[in-house]
Amino acid sequence: MKLFTPFKLRNLQLENRWVMSPMCMYSAQEGVANDFHFIHYSSRAMGGTGLIIMEATGVVPEGRITHKCLGLWNREQTQSLKRIVSYIHHNTSTKVGIQLAHAGRKASTWEGVQLPASQGWSTVAPSSIPYKDSEATPHALSINEIKELIQAFKDAAVRALEAGFDLIELHGAHGYLIHQFLSPLSNQRTDQYGGSFENRIRFLLEIIESLTPLLDENHPLLVRLSADEYAPNGWDLEQSIQLSAILKTKGVDLIDVSSGGNIQGARMAVFDSYQVPFSEAIRSQSQIKTGAVGLIHNALEAETILSNEKADLIFVGRAILRNPYLASQTAMEHQEPYSFPPQYERAKL
Repeated sequence: MKLFTPFKLRNLQLENRWVMSPMCMYSAQEGVANDFHFIHYSSRAMGGTGLIIMEATGVVPEGRITHKCLGLWNREQTQSLKRIVSYIHHNTSTKVGIQLAHAGRKASTWEGVQLPASQGWSTVAPSSIPYKDSEATPHALSINEIKELIQAFKDAAVRALEAGFDLIELHGAHGYLIHQFLSPLSNQRTDQYGGSFENRIRFLLEIIESLTPLLDENHPLLVRLSADEYAPNGWDLEQSIQLSAILKTKGVDLIDVSSGGNIQGARMAVFDSYQVPFSEAIRSQSQIKTGAVGLIHNALEAETILSNEKADLIFVGRAILRNPYLASQTAMEHQEPYSFPPQYERAKL
């Protein structure tokens, strides 16, 4: 099965095409990873997952979705993540990435409710437009503040490499800050960061340009995009295809293709593998590698996507939460080669 064949991004080789999708765990203290994160990620590595991408990690304190999200703006956070990455590298063949993020106007929340600044922090955005009418109006970033955030992404990337991560993913989806800049519905600026398509993608491109000197042939760069935000006159698949082609020329190695999240009340049909057509379109029309994500439950579904060239990697979320050994178990069931920790070899079939 193609699902269990190696895959290369630059010089980085993944043992198989299973990817643990970045999923917020809301379990950090002051942005620092703890024993929960160690067990959570290490168990999926022991289960044979080809690539793990750690959850959305704030590049600044105010960039976190919640006060329990991971951060990467200081040394203590770097060392807590290094402990996890080092263990995985020394005990498994799994590669590990991290998703760098800023939540923008969707920050400072808890259990789906945005906290007032007195209990959390004030939010920022491209424009002074809240995600929900009931929420506080975010501060519209000045050009100087935009430049500072670009530097914050770069600084976080430096720390990620110090921690030993194999790759970096930028979170440009789900209505968080980068996505807010991309969409004409949340970005109504009239300067060089708003208005035209070229201006709305500038923030993302400048972040990528700041990271380019840091990433060698052993450290790929991924971008997660919401291919469509399901809203009239908003960010859509056509713009995603256009952006993805540009990102390829900027050194981005793969688009992690998701959708939605930026417009409150947007209606979307959700069904098994519902986002795969977006991945297929971006892959074929932008000529860039893609990862498919969204209610992909098992190896047969994953293999169909790969064999029909609709994606290059399979990102799984809920399925791998339910079963940390998804990769090795499905390989065993389909009589494909797989890695097991030496301590578990006696259980290998």
